[in-house]
Amino acid sequence: MTRGLSGAVPLAHFFLRERVKPGDRVVDATCGNGHDTLFLAELVGPEGRVWAFDIQDAALAATAKRLEAAGCGERVELVNGGHERLAELVPGPVTAVVFNLGFLPGAENGTITTPATTGAALGQAAELLLPGGIVTVAVYTGHPGGPEEEAVVDAWAASLPPACFNVWRCRQGNRSSAAPYLVVAECRA
Repeated sequence: MTRGLSGAVPLAHFFLRERVKPGDRVVDATCGNGHDTLFLAELVGPEGRVWAFDIQDAALAATAKRLEAAGCGERVELVNGGHERLAELVPGPVTAVVFNLGFLPGAENGTITTPATTGAALGQAAELLLPGGIVTVAVYTGHPGGPEEEAVVDAWAASLPPACFNVWRCRQGNRSSAAPYLVVAECRA
């Protein structure tokens, strides 16, 4: 049963369910509390692999606990490092890369994703994608630094060549313009 499409993350999951299959290799570029990481681990199954990045010990601990409780820890490599290190730490092509920008939910928002690291990570994510793969980016603009990061995401999306990528910007039409939205980039086959 589907949760509905009430926000950027459920919409990202809708697209990921369609693309990610058992045995695939995927990346959670901002693991946070581990919800997306667990979702991806369940999609790839025991034969697949997930790389989950975060710079906060609390995020990695919460993710590890969530994965352990679900019996999925062995298929995930938790990376204590920034998402700007994707190309360095993820060997070879992947089916999907997931970004959920902003700050760790439930924590003080002093540690946030930044335009510089996100821009670098997005460029690397596009390079790592297999044909037919996708990058999903949940963009939040309502915190300090959010509008600047949005500008970087928009510039990255606009720079992807149409012959190689289909790019969509998805907003809910009945929400504030400050509400989170989703950018999806599909590597054309």
